Amino acid sequence: MGYIEDIRTVTVCRYIAPLREGGSLPALAEADDDFKYVLKFKGAGHGVKALIAEYLGGEIARALGLKVPELVFAYLDEAFGKTEGDEEIQDLLQGSKGLNLALHFLSGAINFDPAVTVVDPDTASKVVWLDAYITNVDRSFRNTNMLMWHKELWLIDHGASFYFHHSWTNLEKYAQSPFSLIKDHVLLPQADKLGEADEFLKKLLTPEKLREILDGLPEEWLQWPETEETPEEIRNAYFKFLNIRLENSGIFLKEAQNARKALI
Repeated sequence: MGYIEDIRTVTVCRYIAPLREGGSLPALAEADDDFKYVLKFKGAGHGVKALIAEYLGGEIARALGLKVPELVFAYLDEAFGKTEGDEEIQDLLQGSKGLNLALHFLSGAINFDPAVTVVDPDTASKVVWLDAYITNVDRSFRNTNMLMWHKELWLIDHGASFYFHHSWTNLEKYAQSPFSLIKDHVLLPQADKLGEADEFLKKLLTPEKLREILDGLPEEWLQWPETEETPEEIRNAYFKFLNIRLENSGIFLKEAQNARKALI
């Protein structure tokens, strides 16, 4: 499978610093295009599944018209990291040879603070709908995973989405789940247009658009030692999950609406 045309591949040439606020040890790095990136490693935590979730979550958000830093495939060659002094980081780099994922570094961006910035109901509803759709457990008051950059809201860190793929069983059950954790979403109080968001956003996620996004997944991320499924079968499983969830969006929509009513 080829990559989506607008997803570039860069080669990482300089490791700048770890970003230790992330549980999977992301890092600030520079690539051969002279841009800085927040680099996510396939050798960390949940491995390639976190990268798959990051990629799918980011590109689905972009398809819905939400702002996400540019995603690029980031190549680490054999020699990268051998001179790193920190043993833990060196192990991480050595375990991440090949294609990783990186987000364009938004210089000067600040973490979103709900006490300082009020998000408009339309945007808030779209973000809540997105996170309920992709089962993103990580956009709470404790960890908002959003940035303010040039007075606009940007979404980051979707690696905790699609948690069904860590067990890889009962796909249909997970696809039709109400996603009760939406009650903890940081933007839920402002999301009073969830019905309108559901109606509008479902029209954007056509089967063709979902296929286009899924076709961009690198083959090497879909070769899992714990399953005998082929990369194409794994890709099709994600497609099935996303389609079933879209067709049954009323389930997670109602859950979000009820959770919001309980707040106000």
